[in-house]
Order: sequence, then C-alpha cells, then structure tokens
Amino acid sequence: MTKDEKVQLTHHIRNRIELTGGNIAAFKAGSVPVSPDNAIGRLTRMEAINSKSINEAALRKARTTRALLEKALRTIDSEDFGLCRDCEEPIAFARLMAMPEAALCVACASRHE
Repeated sequence: MTKDEKVQLTHHIRNRIELTGGNIAAFKAGSVPVSPDNAIGRLTRMEAINSKSINEAALRKARTTRALLEKALRTIDSEDFGLCRDCEEPIAFARLMAMPEAALCVACASRHE
C-alpha cells in the first residue's frame, strides 16, 4: 500500500467511525423499552417491540463495526496491516476502502463462506 493510499484510507476510516457513532446514537434511541402503560393498541405495541429488537441487533452490529474500525485505525501503520490473515497476500485497496476492517482477501473470504 502506498503512502497516499494509507492517508486516504486513514481519512476514510475516521469518517466511517464518525458515521457509525451517529448510527449508534440513533439505534440507542430506537432501543428504548416500550412502556406497558403507554396507551397504544396491541398490534402497535407488538410492532414497537419488534422494532426495538431490530434496533438492538443493529446497535450490536454497529458497535462491533466501530470496534473493528478503531482497531484498523490503530494498526494501519503496522507491517501486517492490509495483508490477508490466511494467505498473507495484500488485500486489494478497493476492498480495504469498502471494508477497512477486512482481515481476508476476496479469494480467502470466498473460501470461508
């Protein structure tokens, strides 16, 4: 990875971390418990409970993604950053831009699926 690509990727990761932080705040707001004394209909209450569950799952995923992005940002200057965990070949820059937290190249990720 060139120095310019590393700078571009660092900027991109920081933007993604900021965006993910905003998503986390929104998912937290959607994960508040549904009050039983709230005067909404039975079906609406069920929809609210279902929506809460979806938001909680999205919140967990967003927190995991943010942690992986923060790890990528911390390790971007290491020798191993951008190398596939399995085959130790460089991960394509386009893949790192799409998924900075990627630990596998496309070929190895396909084999794991």
